[in-house]
Amino acid sequence: MGRLIFISRRKLFKEETARDLPTVSKKEILEYMRRRAYRPLTEAELARVFLPGGKGAKTLNRILRQLEEEGLIYQTRTARFGLPSQFNLLVGRLEGNPRGFAFLIQDIEGAEDVFVGAENLGGAMHNDLVAVRLLPPGRGKAREGEVVRVLKRGNHRVVGTLRNRRRFALVVPDDHRLGQGVVIPRGRLMGAKNGDKVVVEFSFYPAAKAPAEGRVVEVLGPADAPGMDMLVLCRRYDLPDDFPRDVLREAGEIAAPEPGSEPAARRDFRRETIVTIDGEDAKDLDDAVSLSVLPNGRYRLGVHIADVGYYVREGSALDKEALQRGTSVYLPGLVIPMLPQRLSNHICSLNPGEDRLAFSCVMKIDTEGTVEEYELFPSVIRSRARMSYTSVRRILDGDQELTQHNRRFVKMLQRMRDLCLILRRRRLGNGAIDFNLPETVINIDDTGRVLNVGRAERTVAEQIIEEFMLAANETVARHAAAFELPFIYRVHPKPDEEKVAVLERLLAGFGYDAHGIGRLQPAGFQAVLDAVRDKPEERLINAVMLRSMKQARYAPARTGHFGLASEYYTHFTSPIRRYPDLFIHRVLREASAGDGGAAARRQELLARAAHAALVSSERERLGMEIEREATAVKKAAFMQDKVGEVYGGFISGVTAWGLYVELENSVEGLVHVRTMTDDFYVYDERTYTLTGRNTGKSYRLGDGVGVKVLRASTEDRTVEFELLTDGNIVY
Repeated sequence: MGRLIFISRRKLFKEETARDLPTVSKKEILEYMRRRAYRPLTEAELARVFLPGGKGAKTLNRILRQLEEEGLIYQTRTARFGLPSQFNLLVGRLEGNPRGFAFLIQDIEGAEDVFVGAENLGGAMHNDLVAVRLLPPGRGKAREGEVVRVLKRGNHRVVGTLRNRRRFALVVPDDHRLGQGVVIPRGRLMGAKNGDKVVVEFSFYPAAKAPAEGRVVEVLGPADAPGMDMLVLCRRYDLPDDFPRDVLREAGEIAAPEPGSEPAARRDFRRETIVTIDGEDAKDLDDAVSLSVLPNGRYRLGVHIADVGYYVREGSALDKEALQRGTSVYLPGLVIPMLPQRLSNHICSLNPGEDRLAFSCVMKIDTEGTVEEYELFPSVIRSRARMSYTSVRRILDGDQELTQHNRRFVKMLQRMRDLCLILRRRRLGNGAIDFNLPETVINIDDTGRVLNVGRAERTVAEQIIEEFMLAANETVARHAAAFELPFIYRVHPKPDEEKVAVLERLLAGFGYDAHGIGRLQPAGFQAVLDAVRDKPEERLINAVMLRSMKQARYAPARTGHFGLASEYYTHFTSPIRRYPDLFIHRVLREASAGDGGAAARRQELLARAAHAALVSSERERLGMEIEREATAVKKAAFMQDKVGEVYGGFISGVTAWGLYVELENSVEGLVHVRTMTDDFYVYDERTYTLTGRNTGKSYRLGDGVGVKVLRASTEDRTVEFELLTDGNIVY
């Protein structure tokens, strides 16, 4: 690693000073209950242990209730408290299944899921936090349990379709994992009509022998109304329509900087050639880039990021709302932004030809891709052009018209391509994993109707921005670690060993040596990806390998990023749409100004970092789930008028109930085994195959097949195919 130049050489924070501990805390109670000699105690008995002076009973009661709601302790019918394990109970969230049963998912590394039959749910629903008692093991069965108590309900409202009955109405949930419908008395319909999409609030949750009951609190409209699919998703996941009044008021009071009014500490980059490169439809432009070549042949790369933290002050209504949202959510034809559009699309967005406040990371990089020196500082910039990935690709491919129109940028773009390839070569040489999984592109019209579904082409234009942002993020993370700043890192643990074993078996079936990945080193995974490149099974193995990975998350401690093979990584480059980036900008500003030296401020920032990392990770996972579901809805909608049409595809999944087939346009559908009538097919879990008992005909992962579209349902978000066996269609 080359020499690093920091913006400050002095210690930025004083050492932590001891503080008085509270009278009673969650940690103390849990540690006490974990003692081997502990026996379950009542609240009064616990008060005598922790509150010998007799004060703080309300605090103790509140903490016990919180611990119980979090599933960390359990209260028996005799009002005694202990750890769930002390009562032979398991605690976790229920993952419902449309067929009525559920699985208990524990928040414990490596914990096995527990099957809960419909008859043992006891009124519990999908996403509830529950306590489960294991049942005696059955012959050859997985672990099975029964719900003994719902600790915290996971659903307060439900979105569904109203179905009129003679004496009452029934709302059938759109999320089929919620199981049975919700009964709505006639007087609580709010004018909803049969077939309307509605939002229902629970009056009574289901019991063992009684259905749930509720009342309509919002009528969304007819199920087939334009844009209803995305509106329903927003309501299901409680995504907001707009911002609270105080947030909009704060945003309305913010003005764009007047030319010449910037603080002296802000470096002026308005004479530099800086451009933004993004997707055609992007309106929230977080980042801009500049590049020059130094006399010694080194590159001077500038990554300029919107200085959102200058406008969104810590503790403000804007800040609190941004943290609660955590991230912007991007759905087909719709964006649920983290910040109001006045900021995200205008004042903060690095729009061309306008003065904008930024936080810049300027790096000097040698010809091997090593960052030798860097600077971090507030700046003011003026983007010279708003370029798209498509236009940049065409310019680099030699498009004469675009090249002539953008001739002042051509040399810089060519140098950007050169540096991109250098950085990419160095990153892959260090062992980073580079998945080749094209994203789905869904084109829709103004009414929300799907015009086309396809795959996004990943070109050098996208790679330029990807590599430059990776370099800036890693540089900022190294800086934070060197100065021991209170920070939010982006971390990625090693893959799950059981899932890697599954991947090894798949690779062995294709004849590949998979011993490298067994050692759980990133370079071993990349070697496999290199081996399958341009092979028919490439897309499949990329997808299965990705599923073997654990999910990256935010954390206040630096533990490394497995996929990037990097010890230092963070998210600094998208503060308009990600809260951790906004938090990081604030910390960098305080550090560069020499503020925040007090121990109390350091502790405050550490606590804020931990909380923001947790909330942001949760909101990111939720956003990804919503985006996946929205994509599935639009894909199903696109295929609805394709029933009866024939396509070529490849087998992307093999199960006991059938084959999943993915088409070239990325639509995936199920060939149910009941439609495979030419033989009786047996599933082999070891080889991922369905094999005919009589004919010996076998279907396995990666095989090319022809299919006919049988059904497409936006309600179920599924597509069903029928397998063609005449051999006329091959992927």
